[in-house]
Amino acid sequence: MRRRSPTTKFTLSLLIFSLLPFSLLARPFVLVFSQEDFKEVPSDEASAVGPDSAEWDEFGESDALKSEDELDPGSWRPIFEPDSTFSATAAEPSSELETLYYSGVGKVMSAVASADVRLMEEACGEVEAAAESGYPAAQSILGFLWRMGILRERSKAKAFLYHHFAAEGGNMQSKMALAYTYKRQDMFEKSVKLYAELAEVAVNSFLITKDSPVTEPVRLHNGPEENKEALSKSKGEEDEDFQILEYQAHKGNADAMYKIGLFYYFGLRGLRHDHSKALSWFLKAVEKGEPQSMELLGEIYARGAGVERDYTKALEWLTLASKQQLYSAYNGLGYLYVKGYGVEKKNYTKAKEYFEKAASNDEVGGHYNLGVLYLKGIGVKRDVKLACKFFIVAANHGQPKAFYQLAKIFHIGVGFKKNIPLATALYKLVAERGPWSSLSRWALESYLKGDVGKAFMLYSRMAEMGYEVAQSNAAWILDKYGEHSICMGESGVCTDAERHQCAHSLWWQASEQGNEHAALLIGDAYYYGRGTIRDYERAAEAYMHAKSQSNAQAMFNLGYMHEHGQGLPLDLHLAKRYYDEALNHDPAAKLPVTLALTSLWVRMNYDGSFLVHVIDSLPEVYPKLESWVEDVLLEEGNATILTLFVCLLTVLYLRERQRRQPAAPVEVAQPNHPNELGVPAPI
Repeated sequence: MRRRSPTTKFTLSLLIFSLLPFSLLARPFVLVFSQEDFKEVPSDEASAVGPDSAEWDEFGESDALKSEDELDPGSWRPIFEPDSTFSATAAEPSSELETLYYSGVGKVMSAVASADVRLMEEACGEVEAAAESGYPAAQSILGFLWRMGILRERSKAKAFLYHHFAAEGGNMQSKMALAYTYKRQDMFEKSVKLYAELAEVAVNSFLITKDSPVTEPVRLHNGPEENKEALSKSKGEEDEDFQILEYQAHKGNADAMYKIGLFYYFGLRGLRHDHSKALSWFLKAVEKGEPQSMELLGEIYARGAGVERDYTKALEWLTLASKQQLYSAYNGLGYLYVKGYGVEKKNYTKAKEYFEKAASNDEVGGHYNLGVLYLKGIGVKRDVKLACKFFIVAANHGQPKAFYQLAKIFHIGVGFKKNIPLATALYKLVAERGPWSSLSRWALESYLKGDVGKAFMLYSRMAEMGYEVAQSNAAWILDKYGEHSICMGESGVCTDAERHQCAHSLWWQASEQGNEHAALLIGDAYYYGRGTIRDYERAAEAYMHAKSQSNAQAMFNLGYMHEHGQGLPLDLHLAKRYYDEALNHDPAAKLPVTLALTSLWVRMNYDGSFLVHVIDSLPEVYPKLESWVEDVLLEEGNATILTLFVCLLTVLYLRERQRRQPAAPVEVAQPNHPNELGVPAPI
């Protein structure tokens, strides 16, 4: 689906480019509260979340020894990373059902890679057999198949049913799908419980000593075009820049050694997690005197990541790092003193001192840890309001654990007034960073290898779980690659109708989560009837959604629809307001807005004239004109010159018409007198 908005009906017909959206990302959270949002904490409520409350033991590590596969039962890692350190330490399939499940998933991926309908039928049979025998992971996949309509009629009801059974059996990916489904239906009480559980699992996979890098899923596209800049940074070991860095590391460059270790430890730049390689590179960097590796070695030994857990070594490395003025290392030292690990005994006073050192040096983890101390009254007088303020500072700097704390606070209503919708949104942010987010990395790897069918399937799985970027990526693949996207429909490979319907659904979900580009595409789909029934009112609704994100293109489109009375009331003054607003938000809109205002002025002052008729008839010749513009004019680079020429002809025509009628000059209605125009005044 190529994006063509009402903007292009005028601007392209005058041979210029249409406006492009200036932002394609959902808006980030920025938390700002007033004193009214706080509330007094009753004594009984305070005791419910005191220092001895297990529910608030944020310095615990109940799941710290579990692998990602254990935290995400039924993970697809054995399919995509059979030789990884995670899979190598995992046990062999424990049952025939597990073997049948992984066989089915593997065949699903092979089928979408080769458009093999027979193999997909075989895969579905194996998944169904395992699901009917009560295997939760297979029930989760079967729910996904029903949701996608793969070799069966789409059924949201059956998809929900199988996800419910899978979630009851402990499948985290189905819990994500259910939580997102409830959230879309504003059933926040049910959604918040699931997201709270998922967020807790995610938090237990985060770092102990410092903030984990937030590795958001890569957006494949930038508007209608491929996001080549982002993709070039995600090629892993095949990336030329990484190979140069690796060469420098082998030559003894300590900084290069540290960076490579960092990439492997966190799975950055398209690399897979490999704790063994990370440890090796950090040790080599330390030998060269590189200080930042000391802190990561402290983290590795504190967590037992790829090595036997050793708090004494963790303390040694973190102490060395802190002496190098690595202030985030103070968080690790404070943690060890809170827990009494690697030291003689617990020392809350010393822990607080370390956290304060980190916070005073703009280390957001220090703000977070101080928040926990004040929330629970550990070594300090309990102060929920002060704790909340520390959490807000950390959250506004992107600290995931702080989002989790605030979500719990709003969920229970401690320190702040209870706010279940906000708690749900905050939990969701954290939950999406859980172990199941590995699907995004495998999808990106598949896409970079040219296997768009497999990439689409993986992004679709994440889309069902509520990831906006995955919804956008999956929809873009369908639009960009068409039949080569190899999506599977009810009877085999998707028909054009099924593909358009699927893309429309995905774009709509992405638009609901704040994706401006998706909202524009949905508006265009309804405006032109692409993949759905033409509906000007729903198009206007989608454009209004994009406009709420301060999108200049949407403002322009709404102005056009008001100018022509399409889906919105005919209102020339409101049309002008939207055109002006588009220009205020994006200076690049100057030429399109100028031309649109010229058209509007002609319509106001020469209603019913030949020139207005010409302007209104332009959409009829638009397809041929558009083809000529793209194939001939734009390649020659003369669009702007010809546009100005058309504007000049228009002005000369109007002036000549006025000159020929001196005795009966045309009465020009003033925009400040709405009654003369027969349209309502702007609000």
